[in-house]
Amino acid sequence: MAIFAIYAIIFIIFDDYDRRFIEPFDQTNDWHLILFSISVMVGLSWLLHRYARRMDERISRERQEQQNQMRRELTQNIAHELKTPVASILGYTDTILATPDMDDTTRNRFIARTNSQAQRLSSLLQDISTLNKMEYAPDLLHRERVDITAMVNDIIMESEHSLKERQMTFRNAMPHVTVQGNWQLIYSIFRNLTTNAINYAGQGTTISLSAEHRHNTWHFVFSDNGVGIDPKHLPRLFERFYRIDKGRSREMGGTGLGLAIVKNAVVLHGGKISVTNNKNGGLRFDFTLKSKG
Repeated sequence: MAIFAIYAIIFIIFDDYDRRFIEPFDQTNDWHLILFSISVMVGLSWLLHRYARRMDERISRERQEQQNQMRRELTQNIAHELKTPVASILGYTDTILATPDMDDTTRNRFIARTNSQAQRLSSLLQDISTLNKMEYAPDLLHRERVDITAMVNDIIMESEHSLKERQMTFRNAMPHVTVQGNWQLIYSIFRNLTTNAINYAGQGTTISLSAEHRHNTWHFVFSDNGVGIDPKHLPRLFERFYRIDKGRSREMGGTGLGLAIVKNAVVLHGGKISVTNNKNGGLRFDFTLKSKG
């Protein structure tokens, strides 16, 4: 538009391009032509401006509708996920209250199951809170120097019982890694990936973690040599509440939000993440974190 305006002004103000000396017009018809051309340009500018505003409004409406749809789906998913542990807790406690002469063994079993469902409910609420913090108040998250090497060693120790129970090995081949970021969210990345591998990689498998520093960015590879998943599930693996095997996921105590938190936490730290199947079996997560915030 700017180029057209400059070209039109030069063409209108001056007589020809082949003049030896460029002189302005002074005839009445020429000035009428100038006014007409300016009017056309103003009209075109107004039409283009109006069209641009309409397009912006349309894009804004579509984006708002998409966000509203996502919120509705999220609300429905949350309600559905909360319903299961709440129903279980109410079922066990109602049975205990309605059966005062219940034997101690059965009562203790019901109490243990109630406690397990309460813990699952607590984890779900905590994960929802974490996602909300990342989405609605990312600038308020405290950032500090995070020693990922020490963090991963702590996670391995915390997971020692589960690893032994499934006869799994965690092979940590990282060098000393530090980044500038939010400690809690970075912890959630490695903790959720570890928990996911322990729950689904399979008995007797190995978890591997490595890292390489390139151009102010740490490149991580978190993988296992387990069963992997059907490739059709890979594009949706980071979606909230997406489960490949819903029954088994709930049995393992998963909230369906772990990998969604992982992705959001990586993106919030300026990184990217992808997931693929290893050639020899198992899942492979490739992701990056900037060394400095």
